[in-house]
Amino acid sequence: MASAKNAAPEPSAAASSSSSYSSSAPDVEILRSLRRLARDLAAADPPAPFLRAVFASVSRRARLLVAVFDDLLLLGANGRMPRSASLCLREVLLVLQRFKAVVADCSARSRMRLLLQSDEVASRVRELQHDLATLLDILPVAELGLADDVADLLTLASRQCRRRAPGAAAEQELKASVLALIQEVEREIVPERERLEAILEEVAINDPASCSQEIEILEREIGDRLAERWTSAMIALVGLLRYAKCVLFSAATPRPLDSKVDADDDGAEPASPPPDFRCPISLDLMRDPVVSSSGQTYDRESITRWFGAGKSTCPKTGQVLTNLELVPNKALKNLISRWCRENGVAMEGCEPGKPEPAPQVTANKAAVEAARMTASFLVKKLSASFSPGSDNRVVHEIRLLAKSGSESRAFIGEAGAVPLLVPLLNSEDAALQLNAVTALLNLSILDANKKRIMHAEGAVAALCNVMGSGATWRAKENAAATVLSLSAVHTYRRRLGRNPVVAEKVVLLVRTGPPSTKKDALAALLCLSAERENVGKLVGAGAAEAALSAIGEEEIAAAVLASLAKRGGAEAIVNIDGAVAKLVAEMRRGTEWSRECAAAALVLLCRRAGAAAVSQVLAINGVEWAIWELMGSGSERARRKAASLGRSCRRWAAANAAQNAECPTTTATTTTVVSPPTVAAS
Repeated sequence: MASAKNAAPEPSAAASSSSSYSSSAPDVEILRSLRRLARDLAAADPPAPFLRAVFASVSRRARLLVAVFDDLLLLGANGRMPRSASLCLREVLLVLQRFKAVVADCSARSRMRLLLQSDEVASRVRELQHDLATLLDILPVAELGLADDVADLLTLASRQCRRRAPGAAAEQELKASVLALIQEVEREIVPERERLEAILEEVAINDPASCSQEIEILEREIGDRLAERWTSAMIALVGLLRYAKCVLFSAATPRPLDSKVDADDDGAEPASPPPDFRCPISLDLMRDPVVSSSGQTYDRESITRWFGAGKSTCPKTGQVLTNLELVPNKALKNLISRWCRENGVAMEGCEPGKPEPAPQVTANKAAVEAARMTASFLVKKLSASFSPGSDNRVVHEIRLLAKSGSESRAFIGEAGAVPLLVPLLNSEDAALQLNAVTALLNLSILDANKKRIMHAEGAVAALCNVMGSGATWRAKENAAATVLSLSAVHTYRRRLGRNPVVAEKVVLLVRTGPPSTKKDALAALLCLSAERENVGKLVGAGAAEAALSAIGEEEIAAAVLASLAKRGGAEAIVNIDGAVAKLVAEMRRGTEWSRECAAAALVLLCRRAGAAAVSQVLAINGVEWAIWELMGSGSERARRKAASLGRSCRRWAAANAAQNAECPTTTATTTTVVSPPTVAAS
C-alpha cells in the first residue's frame, strides 16, 4: 500500500479543501483489479462450443468496461473519486469476480455435464448480468467527470446487460439429442455412427485424447457427487463415450501414458514413488492417505493395523495421540493419483496381485448396454485384425474396458476375447504384449473369466513365457499377478502347482525382478504354497532360497517361508545356510507383519525340524531379547507365536541339559535358555 500511495501524485490544495472524497491507494488498486478482470473476461474463450453465445455476451460487456476503467484510472490518479462511486465500484469488482469464477468452474467441468447443466449456467450468467446492470445504473457518472463517450459506453453496457438473450434453441436441441441417444441405448439400439460423430463434434470431442479426458473427468465428477440430479445420465454417458472412442477413434494410436513400456531398457525398474508419497510405516506408495491427530500422514491400512495392535502413539513421532480419528488427506491422494497417471503406475499397484483399479461408478441400464456394445465391437474387430499395430490399439481398448467394471469383464469374456488375447502374449511387440497380459489380468478378476483363461489352449504356457522372457518387467509382473489371480480358485491352484514351469518362472522373478515385480511373484508363491502337494515342486524350484533372498526387502517373503514350512518344506529351509538367522533378524527388525510371519515360520521350523532348527535358533546371540520384545510389542498373533517359540526353545534346552546330566562323560554344549530378561517389564 505504501508503494501505491507513493505512486499516486498529491492532490491539489483546492481539491483537498473542496472535497473530502480524495483518491486513496485502495481505490487505485480496486480500479486496477477491475481493469485486469475486465480484460481477462474479454479475452476468455467459451468453455464449450454450445455455450459460445452465452459467454460471448459476457466478453462483449467486458470489452466495453475496459475502456471505462482505463479512463477512471486516470481520473482516480488525480484525486477525483467520490466515496459513493468507490463503494459502487467495489461491488462491481465482486460481480466481475463471480463472472470469472463461473468461467473457471465451467472450464473445469466435463463437456457432457456442462451440456446437461447448461440451463443452470445460462441462468447464473443472466443473474450476474442483471446485478452488473443495476450497479452501472447507480454509479454516479456525473460526479466522476467521465467524458461523454465513456459515459455512453457505461450506458450501452448497462442496456446490453439488461437485454434478455434469445433462447438457445440449438443448445437445447443438442441436449435433447444426447438424452434421446441414452434412451435408445437403454433399449439396446446401437447408435448410428454418423449421428454419434455429429453429437461429439458439437461438444468438441473429436479425437481419442479429448474423449479419454472427458471420460476421466466424468468419472471423477460422478465419484465426487457433483451433480446428483444428472448422475444417472452421466454414468450412461461414460459408457457411451467408451463406445464412441472405440467406434469413432479406434484408428488412433494409444497414448504413451496408457501403455508405457521401455523396450530398449529391459532392465529398467518402474518409477520409484517420491518419499512424501510413501507410508512411514510400510514404506509403500500410499493408496488411501489419512492424517492422524498428530498431523502425520499414513496409509489407512498400515495405521489401522498399528492401532489394532493396541498402540495409541504416533509411529513417526512417538507422541501419545489424543484420539484415534483419521481424516482423509484428499489433496495428497490427488497428487499421488496424478503421479501414478504420469508414470504409468496403477494407483493400487503397490499391493501384490491387484489388477488395475477401476473407478467406483455404479452402472445403470444404458451404461451396461453401452459396455455390451463396446465389448462386442472390440472383440469382433480383434478377430478380424491382421495388423500388429491395429491389434495393439484394439487390445489397448479391451484392457481399459476390462478395468471399468464386472459387467464389462463379463461381456468381454462372453464375446470370446480370451482365446484371441492368449496368442498375443507371445508377440515380439512390447506394447502389444503388455496390453494383452494386462487385459487378461483385468479379466481374471471375474471367476467366469478365470475358467475361460485356464481352459484356453496354451494360456498357462504363454503366461510362463511372459514371466520368463517378457519384453518388459511390467509385462512379467502382470503375468505373475495373473497367475496369482488364477490361483485364488482351489482347483486352478493345484493345476498351476503341478506345472513345474510355473514354479520355475515365478521363482526366477523373485530372484531377478525389481521390487514391484518381486512382490507380485512372492504373492503368487504364497498362494501356490497354500496347497500341500505344490510345496515339493516349489521347494525343488528354489522357492525357499528365493524367499530368503527377499527377506528384509519384502515383508511378504517371511509369509512365504512360513507357508512352505507349514506344508512340508521345513527341513529344506533349515538346511539352507543362514535361513534361521535371517528369520530371527527379520523378527527383530522387520515390519509388524513380517515380524509376525518370521516368528510363525520359526515356530513351524522348530516343530517340524526339531533339534536341527532349535539349536540354530539358540545359537544366535540376543534371540531371547528378540522373542521377549515381540511378546511385548507385537500384534496378538505375533505375541502368541513368540511365546510358543520361547516354550519350544526352553523345552529343548531342558531336554538337552537332562541328556547331558545322564551322560557326564559327554562334553556338554553350552546352551542359552530363553527366559525372561532380568529387567522388570514395564
